[in-house]
Amino acid sequence: MKLAEVLDKLNSLEKLSFIKILDNIRGNLTTNNKKLDKILSTIDESGLKNADSVLISELFDFLEEEFVRTIKSEFVNISSQLDFLIDIIIRDGNCVMRQEWFSQLYNSELKKIKKKSLDLNNELENEKSNLTEVKKRDYNIYKSCVHTAYNNDITNNRDSVITNDELSILLTLSEKLELSQEEIKLINYTIVTPQPADVETVINNLKNIGVIFFSKKNNTIYVADEVVRILRKIRGKQIADKYLRRILKLLSEPKVNVICRNYNLDTKLSYEEKIRSIINEGISFKHLMTEGIHKGAINLTDKKKFLNDFWNKSLIQSGTLKGVTVEEKIDSLIDYFNQVEKDEKVGISIDGYERLIIDLADSIPKLNGTLKRIFELQDENVIDSALLLDYNIKPRDVLDILESTEIAKFCEKKEISTRGNEFENILKEYKDYDNLFLENYVSIGLRDLNTLKANGLKISESEIGLKFEELTRTIFSQLGFNVDDLVKKEIDTRKDKIDIFINLGNRELILVECKSVKESGYNKFSSVSRQMKAYAEAANKNGYRIVKSLLVAPDFSDEFINDTNDEFELNLSLIRASTLLKILDAFKSAKKHKIFPYKLLMRDVVIDEDRIIKAISK
Repeated sequence: MKLAEVLDKLNSLEKLSFIKILDNIRGNLTTNNKKLDKILSTIDESGLKNADSVLISELFDFLEEEFVRTIKSEFVNISSQLDFLIDIIIRDGNCVMRQEWFSQLYNSELKKIKKKSLDLNNELENEKSNLTEVKKRDYNIYKSCVHTAYNNDITNNRDSVITNDELSILLTLSEKLELSQEEIKLINYTIVTPQPADVETVINNLKNIGVIFFSKKNNTIYVADEVVRILRKIRGKQIADKYLRRILKLLSEPKVNVICRNYNLDTKLSYEEKIRSIINEGISFKHLMTEGIHKGAINLTDKKKFLNDFWNKSLIQSGTLKGVTVEEKIDSLIDYFNQVEKDEKVGISIDGYERLIIDLADSIPKLNGTLKRIFELQDENVIDSALLLDYNIKPRDVLDILESTEIAKFCEKKEISTRGNEFENILKEYKDYDNLFLENYVSIGLRDLNTLKANGLKISESEIGLKFEELTRTIFSQLGFNVDDLVKKEIDTRKDKIDIFINLGNRELILVECKSVKESGYNKFSSVSRQMKAYAEAANKNGYRIVKSLLVAPDFSDEFINDTNDEFELNLSLIRASTLLKILDAFKSAKKHKIFPYKLLMRDVVIDEDRIIKAISK
């Protein structure tokens, strides 16, 4: 869930601590910046506390680097448990959690850490340890340094803390020793045993440093997508667990075994369990792709070849993987997955996703339990595409958690080809182009061919105008209106071709004109008004009365809106394409009316979506 969406769910008191953090960071900036000035110029005298959620989101984006520094400073207190608390909230399914669920995860994690750190300590003290001599040496070096950094304050009669300088040295040391985040965490807790804390206190502490939001009304924790990405970076995780899972499942089992051996993980586990253990280890993706994935010494040329082949053959991406060095190529992979995560596109239509998840559950009875376990979801029934999208879990993410036998069984049942890439074959089967075009309605109105192509829609520029009109007709039909082609045929002349007539009965019509434009705001009022007046006259000559005229476009210029305000003959209202789509979504969700009450469209010059959505949702 995006930061702006989270902020909209909270009251002013629940946002206050986060806003104070941004205000403090902003106040400590020593240099002026035009972008910051522009953001702040729209804030009134009351300050950030009453600012728009989108504006706060933009400010947070600008202050990201400073926010990272404030979070890192919190790691000074090694007993704060911040490392494993962050590890909990950055997991794929934990961006929305009820308090009792968070409490369960916290206590469960605490028990696991205590046991694993105790086991590690025993391994370090045992002469017949399962650890290699090199690993044992590295662990003991790091453990001794943590012990010194934490305990040297006690000898000086001060509270035990690890200073920023000491922390930076420990971070450098852990990087050089090539320790994973899991290894670092467990070694730290051999020095300071984590003690259980009151869950309300834990939530309050996390809220006060700005990493979570808490709604008392809903008893729910929210972690914004933007914050998750930052916390993941702080914890040394360059990509989300779900993308690491995707990468690992594209590898052969012998390759996965190599990774397990390189990181002292059990190779006797099942294939799926080995993948889970690699993910849980918190291994640096960069180190994994540079060293951990290879057996023994391998030269740079072979490493580059592996990465290029993985890009083209496994991920099925065109072109060459960007970068000259191995490090640059891995950075390109990281950028690719981070862009996939930020991308709001589902890949198939929303309706297609819902059909896919229902069909998968029908074919794979344990799917609900698997989704709950892998993504740590607390709801009893998670076979719901809307719920999964709230957690940013998309169709491909669901397919990635399934075993190969389950995928094969599903494809066989649904008669989907397993030749080539079976995942792509499944997604193509559920793409549902009609709904996908409708979901891209605004981009079609803007004639944005690049976005349409990226969303898997093929359409030529010459077809866009007709497609925008066709989709507008579909929307009004789904609103329950009688989009009457017979009346249109009766009234159309060789010169005047009306886009849409909505027949209200009693020979009363609503005239709808559609305009797709590349410009940010439609501004050709004189030409469109002449056109629509001609249509109205043609209707009058045929004995019909135009009770309302509507113009649908992606956006309108201020000048166009002012000119419309002065127009009285057409009884014209303007509807932005995005507004019309939101009204349709609200109409479908409310299920109160079989036919949209058209009188709600009679008042505004520019149709106010909030007013209408509120009215039909009552």
